[in-house]
Order: sequence, then structure tokens, then C-alpha cells
Amino acid sequence: MASPLFCFSNPICKKPSPFQSFVPKWDLNRTSKLLISEKPISPKPSVFPRCTSVSSLASTSEENLILDQDMAISPLRNVWKEIQGCNDWEGLLDPMNPLLREEIIRYGEFAQACYDSFDFDPHSKYCGTCKYQGAHFFEKLDMADRGYQLNRYLYATSNINLPNFFQKSKMSSVWSPHANWMGYVAVSTDEEEIKRLGRRDIVIAWRGTVTYLEWITDLKDILHPTKFTDDPSIKIESGFYDLYTKKEEKCKYCSFSAREQVLAEIKRLIERYKRDELSITITGHSLGAALALISAYDIAEMKLNIRHDSQNKSRIPISVFSFAGPRVGNLKFKERCDELGIKVLRVVNVHDKVPTVPGIITNEKFQYQKYIEEVIDFPWSYAHVGVELALDHKNSPFLKPSGDLGCAHNLEAYLHLLDGYHGKGCRFCLASKRDIALVNKSSDFLREDYNVPPYWRQDENKGMVRSADGRWILPERPRMEAHPPDTAHHLEQVLKLVNLPLE
Repeated sequence: MASPLFCFSNPICKKPSPFQSFVPKWDLNRTSKLLISEKPISPKPSVFPRCTSVSSLASTSEENLILDQDMAISPLRNVWKEIQGCNDWEGLLDPMNPLLREEIIRYGEFAQACYDSFDFDPHSKYCGTCKYQGAHFFEKLDMADRGYQLNRYLYATSNINLPNFFQKSKMSSVWSPHANWMGYVAVSTDEEEIKRLGRRDIVIAWRGTVTYLEWITDLKDILHPTKFTDDPSIKIESGFYDLYTKKEEKCKYCSFSAREQVLAEIKRLIERYKRDELSITITGHSLGAALALISAYDIAEMKLNIRHDSQNKSRIPISVFSFAGPRVGNLKFKERCDELGIKVLRVVNVHDKVPTVPGIITNEKFQYQKYIEEVIDFPWSYAHVGVELALDHKNSPFLKPSGDLGCAHNLEAYLHLLDGYHGKGCRFCLASKRDIALVNKSSDFLREDYNVPPYWRQDENKGMVRSADGRWILPERPRMEAHPPDTAHHLEQVLKLVNLPLE
């Protein structure tokens, strides 16, 4: 079997990049060789495989990589604004800049953490919540070395018109009949990581759907004014709007809407780290990608990223790394996001159907979209926001030639494709030691000859433990924190901030 860290098929990409300061120069005569032990490398039985581990599928085959050990790459701290999209990633995608690839995968893993920590077992009374306490969240996911601290969980009410998105328990006694856990807010706190990043980074990660594509049937193409501004022509899909803005007063987890939770937490963190250089990075997959874009727009529209504590007002950059995201709003929404300086990199698989909806008929590819929105007031017009990075799972020799829409939409498959992508027309070559077995974590997408079982990730004994009297039971979990006590205070400050004049 060939080494999984091997370049396949197409010619090596030789396109020059205008961003030569940190784009590698490919030299096939000076490529390094990867030596892998004959003994298979495998994780400890009780530890979840790390995303940076070498797959046990590797063999002793020595193959040239397109990784030049002598290539000079600028440290991330020197070019982080370009990596975050200040120039709309011009010159960084084709060929793919190594630093950008690493960062996209890193943020994708923050989004994947939402899936890996979500309890979607209908036989559990905790179905619909996060399995891990905030203090141990990254530790439980084997991400403690990322240098981030989880600050807040995000919840939304399930009493909206997207029933296929929410997970509910079949039991009568449940943690909440109205809420679902939606994601989290975290901030970089490790000094070494802050130094590497060149700033302190605030991350918002949104959960997508664990029922694959069933939620798409709930999208009605009905546009709803955002109501975050006085302009009623800026609209987003109504199901997304409800998911982000609705609340349930009698539920302590949904007494604040997802929107209010986000705005209050971002305001709190900006105040707390007011002396630091900051970035706000939002990520999500599938429906979570839609929420990522909406929350980015909302933060910018509410002027939260504008610092008023200096004579020269400065903007905290807002970047969105979205995966398999649908269209969210109309052309006016797209234009407003551009005006606000929101940088969006949309990673898509060309065989994934989710990024093609809603707005199948009238979208950004339609020549007269602006006319029909402004003159005819056509109510089903949608437009993607930002820069697209298109991948093709058929380029990976590790994956089945599957027509399964769920496989084409799978986030771990996206991260695998990113690891092997070097530019249009370039060979598929894994740039890191990211374990390809992760692709089958929640899918059946790897080729059979790699002998990785499908849907292999689960808690030991499916979370069952043996009690003192010898019975197997699902243990009780510590009570989840609903909202920090100062949420109402910071939300009030946000509303005051909106009334401030913007120069």
C-alpha cells in the first residue's frame, strides 16, 4: 500500500503567487522524504485519535512530498491579517498558502468539536446538550494544547420552524424541553499561542446538523428582514432568522436568544481585553455556517467591533471560515456584509448540494439579480457572501467514489480535502500528518482497503458506566450553566453602543 502522505494524479502546481513572502517555492529536486516505521502507529486505546497523529495505515514506502524543508515562510504573527482575509485572500488560494491551509483546518476543527461534543442520543435525557463541562471541554476533545479557553456555551430554542435540525430526547424527564446546545465562544489565553497568532483571538463556533441533509427540507426560501438595521431591504432566510433570534422566556437556557448571547459575550470579551490587539473569527459547518455568517454580520452591524476608546477609531477584524454553508440572505445582505468589511472564506465541495440552496433559480450567478430585487422585489433571491474555495472529493485517492450526499457534506471529509489541496490542477498531496482515519469518524467514506470501520467514534460503552451495585446506567451530569449573570448588563451596553455615531 502506498504511503497516505503521498502526492497523487495531476501535475505539480507551478503557478507563481503574488504573495511571495510566505508562499513556498516548489522544487521537486529538493523535496524531503518521509520515513515511516514499519511498525504501525496507533493511539492509546483510551484516547481519542489526535488530529495531528500519523495514521496507522501508513507503510514503509518512501515517496517525495511537495514539502521543501528549506522554504522560508513568514511567521503567522507577521501576516495574520492577510491570513484572516484583509486582502480577500488574493494570491493565497491558488496555489494554497501553507499557513492559510493550517489555519482553515484549525478553525474547521473548532467547528468539528461541536459535533464531537454534542449529545444526539435520543435515549439520553441529556439529548440536545453538550456532553462536556466548559472547564474540561477542550481537554475531553484532546484539544487542550490549542491554547484556547471556553468562555460560554450558546443555546437556541427548538420551538421554531426547523424541526429536522434539533435533537430531542424520547424520555419524559429531560434537561430542557425547549433548548438545544448550539456552540460556544472561546478565546486564546495561552501566551505562546497569542504570540504565535500575533493577537488574541476570539472564536465563535456554531454547530451544524447531525441529521445530515434532512434540515434542508425545512428551508422555504422565504426571506425575512434582519431587523438589525433600519434598512428593511436587507433580508435573510426566515428559518435562520428564527433560529438566531427567537427565545423562550420560561426556559432558562433560552431566556436570551442565541443572538443576545453572542452579542453580550463579545461585548464582555472586548471590554475585558481592551488593551489587546484582537480578532473575531467565526466558524461553522452546514447550518452552523449560516449562523456563523449571520452572527458576523450582526456583530459588525451593531458596531461591536469598533473600538471607541481611542482618538482614532479602529475596527477589530471579523473573519468567517465556513464549511458547506448554504446561501443565507439576499443580494442586499451580501452587499451590506461587504460594506461592513466582513471577510468570508467559504469552503465547499463541488459535489455537496447544501451550498447550492436556497436560491436555486435566482442567485449571485444570475446576471439580472440586482434588477429583480430592486425593481420587481422578487422574494426568492439569494446570494453567497465572500470568497469561495472549491474542493473536489474525487481528487482524493483515499475516498470512495461515493454518490452519498452525506459523505460529500461531511466536515471531516472537508478537512481531509483541505489537507491535500495545493491549488487548481495540482496533485492531491497531504501536507500534514493528519490522520485519514478521521474521515470515517462519522461516515463511511474511506476506501474499504484502508480497513477503517465506518462511524467509529463514540463514547466508551456509549456512555454507560457500572454503578456500585453492579448495574449499568447512564450517569448523571453536572448541571450546565445557562447564562453568565452579567449577560443582561452587557446586552444593555450593546444597545447603547448602537446609538453612538460612527465617524
